[in-house]
Amino acid sequence: MADGADVALAVITQPPVKQEQRGGGEDGGGSETDAGGGLTDAQMEVLEKCLHALRQAQNDSHTLAALLLITRLCPASQLDKPTLRRIFEAVGLNLPARLLVTAVKGSENSALPPQELLSLGTALLAALSTDPDMACHPQLLTTIPLLLGILSNGPVTRQKQETQDQSQDGEVGRGPESEVQSEESSNTESVAANVAKSAGEGQTSKQKADDGSEANGSSTSEETSPSSKLDEAVASDCYQVLTAVCTLSRGPDQLLSRGAIPALCQAVEQNQTFSRERGLALLGRLLSGKTKDKVWSKNPAELLTLLVGLSKDFCQATGQTKLDMCTQLAQFLPPVGVSVESEELKGAVVRVWEALRPMLQAKLTPKQIGPILVLSACLLDLHGWEPVGPPKFCCLLVNRACVEVRMGLEEPPGNELSPELQQTLTGCYRIMEAAIEQACCMELSQTTEPPQSSIPSISLQQSRQVLGVLEEAFAALMYHLQQVDPSRYGDPFIFGTFRSLCSWLAEETSCLKEEVTGLLPFLIGYSRSHLQGESPEQGLSEWMAEVSVREEREAWTGREALRYFLPALCHLSAEEGPRKVLLTLDTPALLVDFLSRCWTDLKGKSGGASARDPSMETACSALLNFTVTEPERVRKDPCFRALEALLSEALPVLVHKPRLLVLAANYCTLGLMIGRLKAAPSGSVEAGQKRLFSAALRFLRSALDSGSSPGPVKVSPGWEESWDEAAELWRLCLQALGGCVRAQPWIAALVREEGWLKHTLAMLSQCSALPDRHTQEALEEALCAMADQCPVCKKEIGDVMRTDKGALMCMRNLKKSVGVK
Repeated sequence: MADGADVALAVITQPPVKQEQRGGGEDGGGSETDAGGGLTDAQMEVLEKCLHALRQAQNDSHTLAALLLITRLCPASQLDKPTLRRIFEAVGLNLPARLLVTAVKGSENSALPPQELLSLGTALLAALSTDPDMACHPQLLTTIPLLLGILSNGPVTRQKQETQDQSQDGEVGRGPESEVQSEESSNTESVAANVAKSAGEGQTSKQKADDGSEANGSSTSEETSPSSKLDEAVASDCYQVLTAVCTLSRGPDQLLSRGAIPALCQAVEQNQTFSRERGLALLGRLLSGKTKDKVWSKNPAELLTLLVGLSKDFCQATGQTKLDMCTQLAQFLPPVGVSVESEELKGAVVRVWEALRPMLQAKLTPKQIGPILVLSACLLDLHGWEPVGPPKFCCLLVNRACVEVRMGLEEPPGNELSPELQQTLTGCYRIMEAAIEQACCMELSQTTEPPQSSIPSISLQQSRQVLGVLEEAFAALMYHLQQVDPSRYGDPFIFGTFRSLCSWLAEETSCLKEEVTGLLPFLIGYSRSHLQGESPEQGLSEWMAEVSVREEREAWTGREALRYFLPALCHLSAEEGPRKVLLTLDTPALLVDFLSRCWTDLKGKSGGASARDPSMETACSALLNFTVTEPERVRKDPCFRALEALLSEALPVLVHKPRLLVLAANYCTLGLMIGRLKAAPSGSVEAGQKRLFSAALRFLRSALDSGSSPGPVKVSPGWEESWDEAAELWRLCLQALGGCVRAQPWIAALVREEGWLKHTLAMLSQCSALPDRHTQEALEEALCAMADQCPVCKKEIGDVMRTDKGALMCMRNLKKSVGVK
């Protein structure tokens, strides 16, 4: 056991200075026993007596005396875990806690200086923390604030007053036995002095030899006097305890709730002992995974100061040290979802990019370039392309990422990628994704204002070059995914590869069309496997929490795979070749299943929590493509009947949800487009069908509002915010409504019952014009269908047109239908 654990176990089980060979040797006096590992029978007998003495100890003097005897007779190398646990349980946590309190508060009657008490207390805690049951014990957890204070404030003499109030509040050492009292204290500390002397000889030199020279490299490092530096053995023991706690399932939360972040940041800032080696490592663990957002939200100032210092160190470092710091620096960048906007942060990011440019332009091995590309990806996620550098360097960054992807993925099938290579490729994916939108935007138009995160001043030629290298890299992704067996669907790296490919397919479905179509069985199978819970989710859930992407990060539910594929699926379902393949893969049923699951979740949320989900709207668009282009499939496929049932349940609810208006427009459009393909019922109308059409009519009439004064009709206040997105769907609904009336004449009577016809005629007769020609054409088509299929509707429309001269008079086809000149 290295570092603090070696020293800590030595306090309990330090071998005597002159120790004969034991453990079954020629003169060992007995055979080894299973209970004590490598102890002889004679040693076991003494050990049992010492354990009995520990359990029966009346005061701390007795406890320490028994411990001293154990350290003389039973070396740690000969004790197995069960025996060590028996010693730990016999010692307990009261003693080291009291020693720490006495060391920090001080005592006039103390026979030992505070530093000796501190050394013994932390060493005991370090030894006890090696047992997971002890590490999670409430009494050990109460010592964490003291340990953090020791690490952040230095030697005990500098922090007595600061921690006195804390200990008096009962954080450690509660009750009458929480302090080492005068008479007992003297006896205790006399024995403690012997134990400390026995266990502590050579520890400082050993720790220094194990850890190398003092921490350096910090831009904030200063020459410090010996009295201001924390003893290396004590620092190592403190970090041993904190690290042991951090490895527990709830360990990070235990540390965070006790002020670990500010204390460790302060230790690093003051360059305390081992803060650069072990303090930063512990901070890195606390800043990974699901806790990162929470930690940055709670401690932005401390973490920002730490990041700025590390960025300065990075810029000043050289050689291998600088390469090693790339991985470290990436850990301490703030998460994308947490707002930490400041000039200080931007300045730090700019400095890091300046230091990265010559590194990326140099000749590097794959092992060297990996951490650089990962750090670059994290910086891109944080502040986009603006601070990266000139366009030529931005193109170089994308090119290097694409080259690494091709080299890493264009391997023969069966070759396993190392974890280090997977991490590098994941960073490359994020660089490629950041380049996709910009390159595509420049390719489409040179007049449109580029997005804020775009590469500054990139030329059209450079944009086309970027698209070219991206295409080659994504061809490598498709080649790799073609080889993936379903047994690997739960692999986080496969999901990262899938997600990156989907980001490209969302923009570029026209490139590599044959390869994309050939990959559809994998893409649909992978999405279905995760949606239906056929793949292990735990590793992916943790990966999703750690990966930094621009999309909002939510808990993994299994739907994320399909969510990323949906934009591409919407494009592919509109093209005949890919659509035929998608139909053979039963893709409409997959989309209906997705919508059903999402709707179930949406229903379970409270009214105020009904947030818009763009993925549901995109799934509707893909289903609409199938509905428009494959009418026979819609009539025969059972999944479309399931979809109708879902729509009849959901639309009446969505009509009253203003935040979900665009989703309601999608549902209404789907319901009416399917309805126009159905034949008139032979008997009575199904309740679900009537409920769906009634809700659709109420929804459609709410879009326009003529108001009380004459003039052009206006969009209703509830629709104004979403009109740009919902207008086309609303018009498509009206056209589909006309088709429904022609296919199922009973709907014309419902149109009158629900008041849609009366409301529409009144609005059109009062207004002078409609918002645009497309809106007029859609309304006219619906009214013509009603006039053609329903004599009563025809009469009502004709009566209004003969008496009024509003917007109705502009509808020439409607005039012909009702016989008005």
